[in-house]
Amino acid sequence: MRTQLERIAEKSWRETNFQFTSLAHHLTPELIWNNLKCIPSKSGTGIDGRTVTEAKETFDQWIEGAISSIHRKGYKAPAVRRVYIPKPGKKEMRPIGVPTVMDRAIQRSVAEVLSCIYEQDFLDCSFGGRPNLGAHKALCTFNELVAGKKVSYVYVYECDLKNFFGSLNHGWLERFVELRVGDPRILKLIKGWLKAGVMEDGERKESTIGTPQGGSISVLLSNIYLHYVLDLWFAKVVKPRLRGEAYLVRYLDDFVVCFQYKEDAIKFEKVLPKRLAKFSLELELTKTRLVDFGRFSQKWAKEKGERLETVYFLGLTHYCCRNRKGNFQVGRKTEKTRLKRFVTKLQEVMYIIRHKPLSQQRIEINQMLRGFYAYYGMGGNLTTLLRINRLAERIWRRALSSRSQRGNITWEKFNSIKILHPLQRPRLYVPYSLMKSLAVL
Repeated sequence: MRTQLERIAEKSWRETNFQFTSLAHHLTPELIWNNLKCIPSKSGTGIDGRTVTEAKETFDQWIEGAISSIHRKGYKAPAVRRVYIPKPGKKEMRPIGVPTVMDRAIQRSVAEVLSCIYEQDFLDCSFGGRPNLGAHKALCTFNELVAGKKVSYVYVYECDLKNFFGSLNHGWLERFVELRVGDPRILKLIKGWLKAGVMEDGERKESTIGTPQGGSISVLLSNIYLHYVLDLWFAKVVKPRLRGEAYLVRYLDDFVVCFQYKEDAIKFEKVLPKRLAKFSLELELTKTRLVDFGRFSQKWAKEKGERLETVYFLGLTHYCCRNRKGNFQVGRKTEKTRLKRFVTKLQEVMYIIRHKPLSQQRIEINQMLRGFYAYYGMGGNLTTLLRINRLAERIWRRALSSRSQRGNITWEKFNSIKILHPLQRPRLYVPYSLMKSLAVL
């Protein structure tokens, strides 16, 4: 199976305009089973109420029928179950679609096959939802663009798209997919997922626009959409018309564009909304701005008597500073709303588990701390990690002290607890010394 997918990738790489007309036969029981095994057992259920464990136990009963229906173009994508989760730092809720477990496994399998094609097409500026890439490599690339020894990118256009997943135009998306995929069975599956609708309060609502967040195929489809709408347009139309160098760094719908000259940045700022509007997209104006950012920004801010500007990208606030040798570098710290959200969650968990054995509490607390350090452990952000570590100790002591009216834990006693049950120490997973090697330029 792996060899067959590798052949698809090789052909896609060699023939950049080739349309693949026979792909559905790659959706084998083996591939779907492997993707089903990758779905966490505690994942939410879809509208059929079937759990991951039940789907695995009954796999032999439903897999042949599912594959047969795909080949005869009779597979009907079930509606997704609508759930809401809080938006980061906001009171409003974000809608998430939860497909059935069986449908999720099929989506993952189709995405795996299609990725073999599109991974040869996607440009280096795209990082989200792609193998061997991710947020850290996007951040390292941004760091090297601004602070590296190559061209100095001193103007940053910070962008975010408004309700991106809910705004995807089905007509345009289907046209983009058909440029490389000509298998009517795969195209029928994709159209079915786009129009499956959502089930909310027992009522099914049709989908005529957008793709529900939560489906395994949604990330790939969104990357395909922005590949044609933004990435290729920027590389082939925008850059050749600029006076200086420019570079796009995109993580799904969150992206920054670095410019060498301000006049180029202003031109791009004017044409981008028009380009997006053509494809039913628009900018989130509250999160979109042009920033003087680079090795000269400190000097310019001082001359103007203005405050030094910062860039918010992928959960970190980036700012210009100098290292101990006096050389320019990009500093960073965890964005304040994300920091506050993590501390709140940490406190909630500690008070919930406070009556458990200390060894079990340590395991659960350290799991949260490791996750925070693993993502935010970027060069320049050690101060935030140390702050989180100190806060975790204080919150844990208070939580333990609240177990009973006479259960006050002094710092002396708490320090002895820490010796037996130590908390995870802060660690930079991506220090400055690694950023150059991880950057994709």
